[in-house]
Amino acid sequence: MQMQIKIQRWLFSLLIIGALFVGGCGSSPAANSTPTGNPAGESISLSPSPSPAVVAASSQFSNLPRLEGKATVVMTVKGAPITIELDGTNAPITAGNFVDLVQKKVYDGLVFHRVVREPQPFVVQGGDPQGKDPKFPAARLGTGGFIDPKTSAERRIPLEIKVKGAANPTYSATLQEAGIKEKPVLIHSRGAVAMARSQSPDSASSQFYFTLTDVPFLDGSYAVFGYVKQGMDVVDKIEAGDRIDSATVTQGLENFKAAS
Repeated sequence: MQMQIKIQRWLFSLLIIGALFVGGCGSSPAANSTPTGNPAGESISLSPSPSPAVVAASSQFSNLPRLEGKATVVMTVKGAPITIELDGTNAPITAGNFVDLVQKKVYDGLVFHRVVREPQPFVVQGGDPQGKDPKFPAARLGTGGFIDPKTSAERRIPLEIKVKGAANPTYSATLQEAGIKEKPVLIHSRGAVAMARSQSPDSASSQFYFTLTDVPFLDGSYAVFGYVKQGMDVVDKIEAGDRIDSATVTQGLENFKAAS
């Protein structure tokens, strides 16, 4: 009986990771990613991943926005607020990217295209800019990312995970790929907010997800950058197709550094 339960949990973990593995980045439907599966079953064509390495946030990321400290975002869904505390201390680039998109009103009007509650609670995922168009095919949602008007290309950010005791985050590699056994500072506990991505570590763009329960098997593979502080009851009620009314930075904007 105990062995059967372990097998069921293992199979569920594989199913969920596969679900989260497609749909968060990409300027074309075939190049998008998030921690959920591509409902259309489309293949993803991405450039080769960087070699696994622990690197500091150096000049290669200097063109990305940053959050140097904490900030608060209030996201409203169906008229009800969700208060999110962003942690730019431990995830400066990931949190900074989110603040920048909130400031640009990218999330206003976007749909939550994937909600996984069965066979057990998992995530609520949204942030695909294509979802602003009500006529966009629902089956293709989860394949889009933020197109930077300055470059006319999709902005992608590196996988960013800081472990306990480290001076800097690990970039461009999962902790397993980097050979790091320490636990992340920001874990996938219930109410975590993290970036969805495809197979490439540096493929996150605008798609994000809320965790509906503790999901420790995602720790070290996806970048958590904040937590729901109030309004988790609102998150629990989100259904696929619900839209974000608005998202606003209410505190900590002085900690935000725009892209260079």
